[in-house]
Amino acid sequence: MRRTACASTSPVTGSRPTCANCARRRRSAPRSPCTSPRTTRCCCRPARAGVRAVASTEAVSGGPPAALPRVRVPAWTLVLPPVAALGLVFLHPLALVLWQSVSPEGGGHGFSAYADVFAQAAFRDALLNTVLIAAGSTAGSLVLGFALALVIAFVPFPGGKAVGRFIDVFLSFPSFLITLALLFVYGSAGMANGMWSGVTGAATGPFDFLHTPWGVLLAEITYFTPFVMRPLLGAFSQLETAQLDVAASLGAKAPRIVRQVILPEALPALAAGGSLVLVMCLNEFGIVLFTGAKGVTTLPVLVYGKAILDGDYTGACVVAVVNIALSLALYGLYRMLTTRMDGVRRARA
Repeated sequence: MRRTACASTSPVTGSRPTCANCARRRRSAPRSPCTSPRTTRCCCRPARAGVRAVASTEAVSGGPPAALPRVRVPAWTLVLPPVAALGLVFLHPLALVLWQSVSPEGGGHGFSAYADVFAQAAFRDALLNTVLIAAGSTAGSLVLGFALALVIAFVPFPGGKAVGRFIDVFLSFPSFLITLALLFVYGSAGMANGMWSGVTGAATGPFDFLHTPWGVLLAEITYFTPFVMRPLLGAFSQLETAQLDVAASLGAKAPRIVRQVILPEALPALAAGGSLVLVMCLNEFGIVLFTGAKGVTTLPVLVYGKAILDGDYTGACVVAVVNIALSLALYGLYRMLTTRMDGVRRARA
């Protein structure tokens, strides 16, 4: 049977090789044990379109096509837009407050407004009240939050998960709602005093502490305790229950387990929650204003009084700068303590 000639033309002789010539070349070529005879393609078969395109490109250019150069974007071009937005929204108002604090109303620039504000007894009293209330509220929130987090995490009871979800929702409440709730319960015309008057027939009830510093403390502890519980619950969820089981099997009582096993693991969460509560208490305005506590003036309330009631914008900016500096100093102290605690833990490990 005669074989048909190949359709392609040989680039060397210019003739059309036949399939017999292709078979003769395959038989004469050295064979490799790794190559199957079927892998050698007959030259009479037309090449695919993509192969022809690559071959023609390599023939024209003398080699494979060069890859397109990658365009490298500098890192600062990616960082600049968010930093600019942050500066426009947050840093620009702070810069205006700082500039106003050194720009007295009489003209010029200087620190005379700072000297005038620091010499006022109202400023010193407000600073002392702010520090004392913030420290007391933070301590109360830490103690109460740690106790409640222990109960929720390690004492099984019906509705424990629902309580945890409620804590997450509670974090979104504004602070003045808690003050209003306490006024409805313990106010002069609240539920507790109304029940007392209904039972005893007295004209007034015994609960009249919301308009004192103790009322401010109660409201702030009630509001800020969930801010301590949330990181504690997260830390307790990472604690291995095998450690508790081993300690209990060795005869350790519950207070000792809490002191020697749970508390060391909870220290970073306590530090994080406590620092957050302390900074928030230093800048709390709504609770102090809504309780209407007599003689309780904090730095945020003093800023409001100087700016809105007295019209002293320069003095208000001075108090605001002091409040900001106090908050930044506490944050720096927190970062220093946490860094040192992490170093101690790594050294022990």
